[in-house]
Amino acid sequence: MIFRLAVAAMATVSLAACQLIDAATEPTDLYTVTPKSTFDPGLPAVYWQLAVEVPAAAASLNTGRIAIAMTPTSIDYYAKVAWTDRAPLMVQTRIVDSFEATRKIVAVSRESIELRANYLLQPDLRNFEAMYYYGPQPIVRVRIIAKLVRMPDRQIIGVASFERCVRARADKVPKVIEAFDQALGSVMKRLVSWTLRTPPPRPPGESAGYDIERYRNPANAVNDSEGCPRGNDASGVPLADE
Repeated sequence: MIFRLAVAAMATVSLAACQLIDAATEPTDLYTVTPKSTFDPGLPAVYWQLAVEVPAAAASLNTGRIAIAMTPTSIDYYAKVAWTDRAPLMVQTRIVDSFEATRKIVAVSRESIELRANYLLQPDLRNFEAMYYYGPQPIVRVRIIAKLVRMPDRQIIGVASFERCVRARADKVPKVIEAFDQALGSVMKRLVSWTLRTPPPRPPGESAGYDIERYRNPANAVNDSEGCPRGNDASGVPLADE
């Protein structure tokens, strides 16, 4: 009986210790980003359906923690703060929201919903971090490489890279989140516009045939980068809007 009580007491102490450790490591502040809601009114209306995959991402970004880079070859994270979801899932949701905000597309959804899509957007989240090696005010870098795939034959008909950098107005987490929001918003605006303009407005089979050679030519790949440092020169990086 004494042994059982001792074991129970030890278990209680161990559980309490675990709870204290969890409480110490659990984020106290959660942050998110917003969808893009303003677009060029000249965007074409399209009559096809689109599915958006969860962005592929390296293990360092495939997390709910907010990534920072103290050097070009290191990744760390802010303490006691996090995104409201894993970064790729959060970005996928905001991309879908942004397409819906255009009111130019028949239907768009997450790929997991199994929409019978005419096209599949495959984003690759290459950069989503705050860089601290360009000065005391960190620079947020967001880069997405996207492939647009025609369904059901899974023919790639477009490849594009979108990159934006924004310097936070202060080395404080809320200000850095503002820079994340602005950089991602600019990337999503261009990603959405490119996607809507790449295929014909009508679904495959209802329009003229594709010029596949044009899509396969690497010279036609889109490389859209703005505001990011060039080597050690970060003078052209814009400050986040107030």
